[in-house]
Amino acid sequence: MGDLFLVRHGETEWSRSGRHTGWTDVPLTEHGRDEARRLVPMIRSHRIGAAFVSPLQRARETAELIGLRDFRIDTDLREWDYGGYEGVTTVQIHRERPDWFLFTDGVAPGPPEHPGESPDEVGERADRMLAKIDAAHANTEGCVVLVAHGHFLRVLTARRLGLPASEGAHFQLATGTLSRLGTEHGRPVIAAWNVRPGP
Repeated sequence: MGDLFLVRHGETEWSRSGRHTGWTDVPLTEHGRDEARRLVPMIRSHRIGAAFVSPLQRARETAELIGLRDFRIDTDLREWDYGGYEGVTTVQIHRERPDWFLFTDGVAPGPPEHPGESPDEVGERADRMLAKIDAAHANTEGCVVLVAHGHFLRVLTARRLGLPASEGAHFQLATGTLSRLGTEHGRPVIAAWNVRPGP
């Protein structure tokens, strides 16, 4: 099990305003593009064996801006399907459900094409992704890089550490950041988290 680098895409208008952004394909802001560019030296300092990227444009553009070239698009890296909460902020949800918490309660049902996902369903996608990452590590030298979305990467981190999907709640993840999952004595650990490069 080699090092796994997690890149959350740069800022979008929706991430800046706190709107839940699952399938809505919003672009990066100019600030989000700058966030991505600042990660380049951190990425270049490592040998990359494989890279996987979410199909949504905010992740694809981030991947290109940080200098990834031969990356694979993988739909398992898409963000949480927020169902009826797509485009809605937590503040708005709390007006009707004051105790609502995404990582334990999931989301309100959405339209048939986007019905929403429970924390465990997102965890199942994360497990599939981790199996692909392990296969990539077995067949290449160097680290594996993922460019994806905040809530999904938090769940994936929990699952890599052997925790339930709901424990992703403990791993705050800002836009335009790099995190590293590694091993210590053969066990998965967080080696770096939510790192932003200096000015």
